[in-house]
Amino acid sequence: MNELLTFGILAFTSFFTLINPLGVMPIFMTMSADLTAKNRAKTAKKACLVGFLIIVSFALSGQLLFKFFGISVNSFRIVGGVIFFIMGMDMLQARLTKVKLKDSEVKKYVNDISITPMAIPMIAGPGAITNAIVLMEDAGGLPGAIILVSALSLVVLLTYFILLSSSKIIKALGETGNNVLMRLMGLIVMVIAVEFFFSGLKPVLVEILHQ
Repeated sequence: MNELLTFGILAFTSFFTLINPLGVMPIFMTMSADLTAKNRAKTAKKACLVGFLIIVSFALSGQLLFKFFGISVNSFRIVGGVIFFIMGMDMLQARLTKVKLKDSEVKKYVNDISITPMAIPMIAGPGAITNAIVLMEDAGGLPGAIILVSALSLVVLLTYFILLSSSKIIKALGETGNNVLMRLMGLIVMVIAVEFFFSGLKPVLVEILHQ
């Protein structure tokens, strides 16, 4: 029971820091600036739903991809650790990922920004997808898988509500508050990255030394 609780906390904190709803907020506000409040809510809902389905799909099919391409989960952990570390470094320096669009291109994205760039790659980015695949491998059965999906569901639900309240939250926190939160989450991501990297590197080194 304690192991499942610990796993659930790890799943929640890692998904929350990697999906990073507070970092997605400014991009969402910028991309949905021309939308009405009703359409903005609809966009947020669709983006979160699509992002959730994509992450779950990768979590469930990750092992099949490993077998098809002949990839070991330890190699994926090492690569995942590198990806997380780079993302954490950017977050630690409070560098938000911005979607670069020309003024003439914005209108083309307005009607379906929920898919791109909000769902992919802002919510279902490489970090969250990698995290889902690796944690599903560590789930150790159906109970762990249910907890993993539940933790992801909670994070996506929080992301939805944060996006709905984005204008109020950004105004309340101010630029300094947003930067402080970004740095704190970046530090957590980097710690997770180190854990993932060495948990994958250790078995690989042991296997090499025993050859």
